[in-house]
Amino acid sequence: MPERRTRLAILGSTGSIGRGVLDVASRHRDRFEVVSLSAWTSTEALSRQVDEWGASKVAVAPGSASRLEVSDGVSVLDGPDALEELAADPTVDLVVNALVGVSGLKPTMAAVRAGKRIALANKESLVAAGGLVMGAAAEMGAAIIPVDSEHSSIWRCLRGTPRGEVESLVLTASGGPLRDLPAHKIATAPLADVLAHPNWDMGEKVTVDSASLANKAMEVIEARWLFDVPFDRIEVLVHRESVVHSLVRLVDGSLLAHMGEPDMRIPIQYAMFYPEVPAGAFAGCRLEEVGALHFEGVDAARYPCFNLILGAGREGGTAPAAAAAADEVAVRAFSDGAIGFGDIAAVIERTLGSMQRSAAADLESVLATDAEARERASGEVERLAAAR
Repeated sequence: MPERRTRLAILGSTGSIGRGVLDVASRHRDRFEVVSLSAWTSTEALSRQVDEWGASKVAVAPGSASRLEVSDGVSVLDGPDALEELAADPTVDLVVNALVGVSGLKPTMAAVRAGKRIALANKESLVAAGGLVMGAAAEMGAAIIPVDSEHSSIWRCLRGTPRGEVESLVLTASGGPLRDLPAHKIATAPLADVLAHPNWDMGEKVTVDSASLANKAMEVIEARWLFDVPFDRIEVLVHRESVVHSLVRLVDGSLLAHMGEPDMRIPIQYAMFYPEVPAGAFAGCRLEEVGALHFEGVDAARYPCFNLILGAGREGGTAPAAAAAADEVAVRAFSDGAIGFGDIAAVIERTLGSMQRSAAADLESVLATDAEARERASGEVERLAAAR
C-alpha cells in the first residue's frame, strides 16, 4: 500500500477522458486524490466535480469564474495561464492532460518543464511540437505516458521487448462512423451521422476526426515522437471491431498485439497506475463473443485528411502545427454548420498550401504558426461558407 495517494491535476475534467479519469479514481479512492480540475466553459459540471472530489484548485475560461458554485476555500483561476499553473503545481504527482486541440500544448510544456509525470491524451501537443516536448522531457526527467488506446497498447507491447527486435509499429483505426457510407455521399454527410461512432464514446472533435481519419494521421505523428520510430516504420490498418488496439511487428515476421474491449478507461487506468496494473476493474475481452477480426488498408480516396496531415508530419518543422490548427478550425466550422464534412479536407489543404513553413525551433515559432494557420483557415471557411 502506498504511503500516500497519488495527487492528480486533471486538465479537461468534464470531457470524455476527464470523466473517465474520475471514474477510474472513484474505483480506487484509496490510491488517488484530486488536487485540481479544469473545464473551459462547462462550469455546472465542473462545480459538481469540485464538490464531489474536494479539489482545492480549478481553472476556467476568462469570464466563467462567476458561474462556478464552489466553496470559498477553492482557489479559482481563469485564463490560459491558469492551466499552466495547474500543470506545474509542485503539490501534484500526476498531470492528466485531457484538453482538446493545441490549447493543450503550453500546459504540456509547463508540466514537462516542472519534471512532472504526465498522462497525455492531448495528441496535438506532440503533433505540433513533438520534438520540443520530447526533448524537454528528456532534459527535465519528465515522464510522458500515453493515454490514447493505440499508443497505450504499443507501450504495453514494447514493455520488455528489446528495441532491436522491433521492425515496425501498427496502429489500428476503426474506420469511423462513415466507413460503410457510399463514397459519393461522404462529403455531404450530416453532423448526426458523423458523430454516430459505432465503437467509441468520444468527444465531438475527436469523433469528427475519427470520421475523417485526421485523428489517425495525428496518432502516427504522435507515435513517431513517443517511440522514436521513423514514419516509414509506422503502419495503419483499418480494424472495424476495435478489439486489437495496436500491434508491434518484430524482425522475425511475428506480431505482438494488445487486445481489449473498446473502453477508454482501460488505457486511462494503465496510465494512472503505470507501471502497476491493477486487477479486475473492467469487463474482460471475450473473443468467442467478438467472433471474426477484420483488417484492411486505408482507402486514401475515402479519407483525404489522412494523407494531408500525415504528409505535414513527414514534412516536419511547423507543417504539422499548421495542419492541426487548420483541422481544428475546419471541424468547428463543420460542427457549427458553416461548411460541409467534405470541406474539412479543403480547408486543411488550402491552408497548408498558402503558408510558408520553418523549423520548429522553439515553442514561440510553433504557436506563431498555429495563430497564422487559424487565421488562414478561418478565411478559407468564410469563402467556402459563402459559396454554399
